[in-house]
Amino acid sequence: MAADPTALKIDHDVSRTLDARGLSCPLPLLKTKLELNTMKADEILHVLATDAGSQRDLQRFSELSGNKLIAAEILDDEFHYWLRKR
Repeated sequence: MAADPTALKIDHDVSRTLDARGLSCPLPLLKTKLELNTMKADEILHVLATDAGSQRDLQRFSELSGNKLIAAEILDDEFHYWLRKR
């Protein structure tokens, strides 16, 4: 995953943040899904994770669910994702 130069701008528009650091697969994905279920359309969820499997899981989840993965970064061995609720 390459760093997204728009991430700082996206960070200002974040509606909620989910801290899934320290959780192993499939918990980051499950918690992301549960959090998105409580959000309104077009809100942005920022997910922080440490599980490398979250890269594959959240990309695929985005494709299947219609929730848009608008940015993804690796910062200091942590995975950061920004998803827009469909």
